Amino acid sequence: MDMTPVKDMANTYIEHSMVVNNFVTVIGNQLKSSLCRVFGDSVKYKWTENNNKPVIPDVSINCDIKNRRSTNFLGVPRFIMEVLSDATEPYDRNEKMELYKKVEVAEYWIVDWRQKQVEIYVLSPDENFVDYAEYKLMATVTEQNREDLKLYMFPNARIDFDQLFDGVD
Repeated sequence: MDMTPVKDMANTYIEHSMVVNNFVTVIGNQLKSSLCRVFGDSVKYKWTENNNKPVIPDVSINCDIKNRRSTNFLGVPRFIMEVLSDATEPYDRNEKMELYKKVEVAEYWIVDWRQKQVEIYVLSPDENFVDYAEYKLMATVTEQNREDLKLYMFPNARIDFDQLFDGVD
């Protein structure tokens, strides 16, 4: 049995959970008829690139749900969203972002519910290096450019700015 301690998220603000639940509900309903599934922060991924230490994203869209061992997914999701909190922001912006780039998560959102802002990153190949990709910031979405909020890897799935931040004052 895996006895790895899970970080206590008891200090997480309700708004953090609202953003996660809003995304999972809205996008999850739209992807129901596809092979992909939307998961909240209840699933773990294990990758050799992280020495098989479990990683628990706030939200992931996984199109390879059969690739798992017991309670862990082994495949790489196409989309991950992390919702910032004071405690996790440096980790989400640095170590997690580097890991997601290394395992080639195609799209990574960093959501700041405090600022009502979404940074959308898409993995793009580096022309100078074979087998190397970098995250490219596609948009920083705020109230002012709310119409720029879109999923690049799932263009038929839509969540608007107000749906994502519903309940967050």
